[in-house]
Amino acid sequence: MSYQKLCKRLTPLYPEGEAQAIVRTVLEVRFGLTPTDVYAGKVNELSTDDAAELEKMMLRLEQSEPVQYVLGEADFMHRGFHVEKGVLIPRPETETLCRWVMEDYDHPYCALRPPKPLSILDVGTGSGCIAITLALDLDNSSVSAWDLSGNALLTARSNALRLGANVNFQCVDILHPSKGSEEFDIIVSNPPYICEKERGEMERNVLDYEPEEALFVPNDDPLRFYRAIAEYASKTLSRGGALYFETNPHYIYKVREALTALGFVGMQLRNDPFGKQRFIKAFRP
Repeated sequence: MSYQKLCKRLTPLYPEGEAQAIVRTVLEVRFGLTPTDVYAGKVNELSTDDAAELEKMMLRLEQSEPVQYVLGEADFMHRGFHVEKGVLIPRPETETLCRWVMEDYDHPYCALRPPKPLSILDVGTGSGCIAITLALDLDNSSVSAWDLSGNALLTARSNALRLGANVNFQCVDILHPSKGSEEFDIIVSNPPYICEKERGEMERNVLDYEPEEALFVPNDDPLRFYRAIAEYASKTLSRGGALYFETNPHYIYKVREALTALGFVGMQLRNDPFGKQRFIKAFRP
C-alpha cells in the first residue's frame, strides 16, 4: 500500500492536507519512517507484520477515531503523553496556557514567586499534560492535580511516572470540593466549556470518541466550572496568587465579569495561536 493510497483512504473524512499529516504521523511515530523515507516509497517495504498492523490502524482511522488514540500518544510541549479513549486529547492551544504561567514565574528571582516552593493546582487534569509540564519546567514547584475521572487519573499518574514528574494527583469534584486548608500560589484550569448547542459544529472524531464530561456544559450554565473554580480560588489562593483559565472565546468576557464579581483584579486576556481570545489571568488581591 503506497503513501498516496493511504492518504486517499482518509480524504472522505479530512481535507487532503490533514489526511496526509495523519498518515505521516502514523508512519513516523509507529514505524519510524521519516518524510524522506515516505517519499522514497519505503512504505511499500514494510514487513508483513508491520503492514498488517498499519492496516489495522488505518481501519480505525477510517472510522474517524483520532490518530492520538490510534497511536496511544499525543504530543504536548515536545513531550509524548499517553492518551486513550476516556481521556481528553491535549490541544496545541493549551500549550499557550502553560507558556503563560512559565513566562510569569520561570525566573527564580521573579517578584511574583514566593520564597517557598511555588504551590500549583491544576483543576481537571485529564492526561496530566498541564500539571506535568509545569512540574517539570518550573523549578522549585509543588504541583497538585485534580480530576473526577478515574480513567483520567490513572492515565495522568502513568504519564507522570514515565516522564519523571512529581505531581500529587487527587480525585476531587471541583463542583463539590472539601474545604481544605492548603494554600496555592497558582491555580490553572482548562475546564469543560463547550455548550451543548455547539455539538453541530463539531467533528465526528471528537463527538464519537472523546469524553463528553470533559467537553460539554449545559447551554443555560456555560460558566459552571469557571464559577466553581473561581469561588474555590477566592478562598485558597495566596494573596497576590494567580488564576489562569482557558475559556470558550464566546464567553471569555462573561468569565471576566464573574471574576470581577468575586473580587479578582489585574485581569489580562491572551489570544490562542489562531487569534481567538481564549485565555484569561486574574489575581487575588
